[in-house]
Amino acid sequence: MERVANAGRACGMAYRVLAAALLSGLLLAGLCPGAASAAESAPGFSWPAGARAAVSLAYDDALDSQLDHALPVLDRHGIRASFYLQLSNASVARHMAAWRDAARRGHELGNHSLFHQCARSKPDRGWVEAHRDLDTTSVEQMRDQVLLANSMLAAIDGREERTYTAPCGDTLAGGRDYLPAVRAAFVAIKVGSNGGVVEAMDTLDPYAVPVLAPNGMSGAELIAIAREAARRGTMVNFTFHGIGSDYLAVSAQAHAELVRFLAENRSLFWTTTFLDIMRHVRREQARLPLAPTSSGAP
Repeated sequence: MERVANAGRACGMAYRVLAAALLSGLLLAGLCPGAASAAESAPGFSWPAGARAAVSLAYDDALDSQLDHALPVLDRHGIRASFYLQLSNASVARHMAAWRDAARRGHELGNHSLFHQCARSKPDRGWVEAHRDLDTTSVEQMRDQVLLANSMLAAIDGREERTYTAPCGDTLAGGRDYLPAVRAAFVAIKVGSNGGVVEAMDTLDPYAVPVLAPNGMSGAELIAIAREAARRGTMVNFTFHGIGSDYLAVSAQAHAELVRFLAENRSLFWTTTFLDIMRHVRREQARLPLAPTSSGAP
């Protein structure tokens, strides 16, 4: 009987402790609603379908080698990419049907300006023609031609949302930053370089996304960079030029090895257009408690 009494007293005490804890929690939730959820940390930045990283395959300048060597490999593996058209390049008019067909198959046609203005004053920029020197171009001139390029792209693919890659990564027109004048027209902008792998997604500025422009890299080197993005849980922006020919080129074999690797590891890498990636990034950043702010962001 004594053991039963002791057991009863122990149970009674346990119930009182539990009731006190529950009451304390309820009071805390009522008085300080934020405190009740403080221990429940919001889920961090995530990629669709549990992917570890996002990969953007992009191609600048509307080069023939991209139509000849990049697009067939991408289509064969069912991977969508982004092609940033320099609209004054004769390849755009010469292969208009091919570029339009690429858009119909889900590839992105991005804005790379009309005339590809770069700063002639920078090292190794002797190739920049005087009439296309960003140093002597005004912000207003860049604004007008970049926005006109959007209209021309819409005439090709019928789309409204667009992303932009600043030619050469240069942003100073006549010594002034021209990006604020065009920012509202884009979901995101790529500018500059840091090796292409983003450091952190929650603090990434959608209007200053870094890129990597591979030149002569092997397939193994390209794959290693993608693996680094997966290790960090972020993204990598490859911005190719020539594929197998043209300039700033990687071999068709190296490019094909990267595309095949990404296709074989879809559960690890979300490989799609830069536009789709950045739509997702902006939604995730808006969901996170400390979303970054970008000056002039719409």
